[in-house]
Amino acid sequence: MKNPVLAILAIILGLVVMVFPLAGLLAVEMLTSFVILMIAIWLLIVGASQMEISKTAGILNVILGIIVLIVGIGLIFSPALFAFLTGFLLYIVGIFMIVAGIIALLSRSAYKNATWAGILGIVLGVLYIILGTLAFDPIYLGILIGAWLIINGVLALLE
Repeated sequence: MKNPVLAILAIILGLVVMVFPLAGLLAVEMLTSFVILMIAIWLLIVGASQMEISKTAGILNVILGIIVLIVGIGLIFSPALFAFLTGFLLYIVGIFMIVAGIIALLSRSAYKNATWAGILGIVLGVLYIILGTLAFDPIYLGILIGAWLIINGVLALLE
């Protein structure tokens, strides 16, 4: 980001979100919900239009569209659901990274940089699990979003 005004805006927004974490979380949640609802509408339209070509694909897309629509509507009205899904996904990704790191360490004789890749995978996996545990609480998730904005703003200023 070459624009210092945007960098300063990110820092200011980050500070505001850290002071009012639920307000920041609600903003991110609403944007996410809107995108998920658009995906649901798209899936429903695609499913309906596929009914003539492939009834199975059409029905599956409609079912998926209904499920995504329910999740999108649920996210609009429940910051706790958003925090839960975010924490859950971070937790799962952390576990996958730890497993990938262990696999890299086990294959280090075949690859030159596998030791560092394995160590990095395990360390990042543990960090993801810690962040996932914090993200289950909507207030901590809001603080994490604020911290992310501040870090992005500072790094943009240093660029």
